[in-house]
Amino acid sequence: MSSGGCEKYFNQLPKYFFVTGGKALSPVSALNAFDEALIDAGIEQCNLVPVSSILPANAVEVDYVPITPGAIVFTVMARADGGPGDALSAGVAWAFGEREDGVRYGFIVESYGKVLGTELREDLERKILRMASVRKMKVGDIRFRIESIDKVPEGMYGSAVAALIFVPIVDHDKVRVK
Repeated sequence: MSSGGCEKYFNQLPKYFFVTGGKALSPVSALNAFDEALIDAGIEQCNLVPVSSILPANAVEVDYVPITPGAIVFTVMARADGGPGDALSAGVAWAFGEREDGVRYGFIVESYGKVLGTELREDLERKILRMASVRKMKVGDIRFRIESIDKVPEGMYGSAVAALIFVPIVDHDKVRVK
């Protein structure tokens, strides 16, 4: 059976990624607040598939890419939902590291909860430094994306999302390198 050129569509080593986030309030439900947070982040049209935490060595961070509606998109995403009175924060952190033997790649962590953004940043940094340590890697610059709602108002639901998005192959022609 011939692959018919399909191999380019099954290359699962991501080439590009971008990081985005959003937050929203809804009077209807937490699900509606989440949907509106995805709209705020610009990823509401995606079929989001969660993956774990590794960035390929040659992955390039790019500016936001408008994803083709309906595309299956791999992501590392943090999501915090809550109700009246809650503080909500969701964040991701990412960095590249290198081992003594020269092997280089990156990793991503996520954190979320009914906390303020400052608390979340400390948690993200602690997590990423631990990932580097157990891999015996020296970590480079740690980058952060945190979305927060200080207090969900009475009669509302809130949602905050932060996501590292791997750009699907179908949208590589839209990529603008930072």
